[in-house]
Amino acid sequence: MASKAIVGEKVGMTQVWDDQNRVVPVTVVRVSPCRVVQVKTPERDGYSAIQVTLGQKDPGKLNMPEAGHFSAAGVEPGRRLVELRLDDVSEYSVGQQIAADLLEQGERVDVTAISRGKGFSGVMKRHGFAGSPASHGAHKVHRKPGAIGQCATPSRVFRGRKMPGRAGNEKVTTLNLEVVKSDPSAEVILVRGSVPGPAGGTVIVRNAVKGG
Repeated sequence: MASKAIVGEKVGMTQVWDDQNRVVPVTVVRVSPCRVVQVKTPERDGYSAIQVTLGQKDPGKLNMPEAGHFSAAGVEPGRRLVELRLDDVSEYSVGQQIAADLLEQGERVDVTAISRGKGFSGVMKRHGFAGSPASHGAHKVHRKPGAIGQCATPSRVFRGRKMPGRAGNEKVTTLNLEVVKSDPSAEVILVRGSVPGPAGGTVIVRNAVKGG
């Protein structure tokens, strides 16, 4: 589990140059200061985590449970609540702000987000199937999955069989990315390579669990 994490918004991709004048593809993540709304401990909640909110939201647009939750914590309401699982929460307190300076240049991080939805897709796009032969009598089956089970025994298709269906729109974590730059004044961090999800999507950035 991670020792530190923060919530951000994916802005898009660009490129920067390193000290050797080499092009480095990076993803820009906007990290506005997050406010801690709740601290969960193993003794009280069974696990350790912090609940944070980001942005601002009109208190008049909150429902009663949300309004009571923010009011009890004494924290300004935000657009959404996100829970960050951490090893140790002793350094965090309700109302504390977490900003981009939490992560430093050169640090390794894992980025979690909801991937782009690709709609209903066949097995070649969804699971990477090779497809059927393109010739030698193959008739309109080039992208079909082929046989999916037996006949009389067991007379059914096993659960979990790889078949066509909705692709994407699921939680994806990209491991061991490098923080190329952290700029607290601009509220952005630059992460080497691509991260899951579309521009404008919410991402969770935490220090890498597998190290360098």
